[in-house]
Amino acid sequence: MSTSTEPVPKLTSHTASIPLGKQAQIFYRTAGAPCPYLPNRIERHILADLTGSNAEAIHNFLTTAGFRRSHHLIYRPSCLDCSACIPVRIITAKFTPSRTQRRTFLRNSHLQANLIAAVATQEQFDLFKQYQKMRHDDGEMARMSFEDFRLMIEGSPVHTRIAEFRDSNGLLKAVCLLDILKDGFSAVYSFFDPETPLQSLGTYVILWAIREAQAHQFSYIYLGYWVSGSPKMSYKIRFQPLEQFSQGHWKPFSNGSVA
Repeated sequence: MSTSTEPVPKLTSHTASIPLGKQAQIFYRTAGAPCPYLPNRIERHILADLTGSNAEAIHNFLTTAGFRRSHHLIYRPSCLDCSACIPVRIITAKFTPSRTQRRTFLRNSHLQANLIAAVATQEQFDLFKQYQKMRHDDGEMARMSFEDFRLMIEGSPVHTRIAEFRDSNGLLKAVCLLDILKDGFSAVYSFFDPETPLQSLGTYVILWAIREAQAHQFSYIYLGYWVSGSPKMSYKIRFQPLEQFSQGHWKPFSNGSVA
């Protein structure tokens, strides 16, 4: 889902019961919009508002059912003629880094990681804008203001933290927004210094999150959606073993197959 701060147009709604209490949850369906991952496709979503005292429980339940959080909403793709978006998660207890991933972790072992409250800062925003300019200049997130950024960081109604990664001089090199679930972390969004590609900071952030999850005996890292045919999402299959959510349950990843 594109992280737009604009109101979602033309919503239709229906209610559905989920096993978290007597109150039914209201879900909305969005109108079509150009897909940010695949050309000539139209994306649609089903989403719900994460507000109220049950937000944490709903978030946990729906994340394990293939949904993804953005701001105060939780959503999943519901496209009419496409099923390329596959929810994936890393099984942390079984994860073994590849030789390249081990080198990446060692290369960045000098970075100091701190898991802190989800509060936006100008320093984070400056790094975010630098990252967007060099990596995603054609995307709508590149046009975000500081207030938009603050809402992305601070507008979470659930248990959310920021991981900051700093070098020996105290310079901010990478940031990862993490939701804390009962069974793991959900990696909501990360960005990093784009001028040091040989450091593979994006890979390092995920490797750090896996180790942190293992230390807390969390079972999974939820990576959102792997999109078949999208180069932007290809990095996710490098973290094995992966599971994918399809036909109502999690199963071993099979290149996006829903069979």
